[in-house]
Amino acid sequence: MKVLVTVKEVAEVEEDFQLDGLHVAEQYLEYDLNEWDEYAVEEAVQIAEENDDVEVVSVTIGPERSEETIRMALAKGVDRAIRVWDDALDDVDLLDVGAKARLLSAVVEEEDPDLVLTGVQANDDSFGATGVSLASAIDFEWAAVVNALDLDVDGGVANVRRELEGGVEELTEVDLPAVLTIQTGINEPRYASLRGIRQAQSKEIKPMALSDLGLDDAVVESDLVLTDVYEPETESDAVYFEGDAGEQAAELATVLREKGVGAQ
Repeated sequence: MKVLVTVKEVAEVEEDFQLDGLHVAEQYLEYDLNEWDEYAVEEAVQIAEENDDVEVVSVTIGPERSEETIRMALAKGVDRAIRVWDDALDDVDLLDVGAKARLLSAVVEEEDPDLVLTGVQANDDSFGATGVSLASAIDFEWAAVVNALDLDVDGGVANVRRELEGGVEELTEVDLPAVLTIQTGINEPRYASLRGIRQAQSKEIKPMALSDLGLDDAVVESDLVLTDVYEPETESDAVYFEGDAGEQAAELATVLREKGVGAQ
């Protein structure tokens, strides 16, 4: 059995930063694995630990820089990784869901997995449609926002619990091959051990260009255009009261009286 996990490197912005055109200046960014993808990776590794002859492969769309982040997934138990990147992607400001699904579809065709796990959404752009769009593109069964998973490998069925609106949960069966989007809280992602980190250095991260996947530049054409990036203007100022709790309470009471709060 093969489990394919889509992972993404996301940028975290420092509290104080400056913009460089349509982007945050690089020196103010730190990169890490997307939070939702951490749970997808853990779920895939647990499947491999609980069943015989399971290979876990991760795939990411990202430049060479992202390999350092992707190795953290390898350190946690992923067997090998694929990194999709091409010169054509350098000029794309914001890759839309359709373009991501087309790229990942080509990887699925290459790898022929039995199960694809994705995070529900991404920390940076907050898109939450990539997994379902991928399932549609490759004609797999799917379930979104999965917060519990019991996989019957021999029966080829995933028994899942998924979150719906209004606090409702649904129990359902999904036939394999399938795509499941994994919600935070489904498990407790492990920390990478020192041994795992050392082993990850020798695990394969295979770079694949568009031509390697049988694609051309048109596949990365995006319907999204980034037109402006700016810092929101502050409409009011916060006031911090100095002193101990009693002094702060007295100052707050004064301000409230001045504003007419509590006045008869």
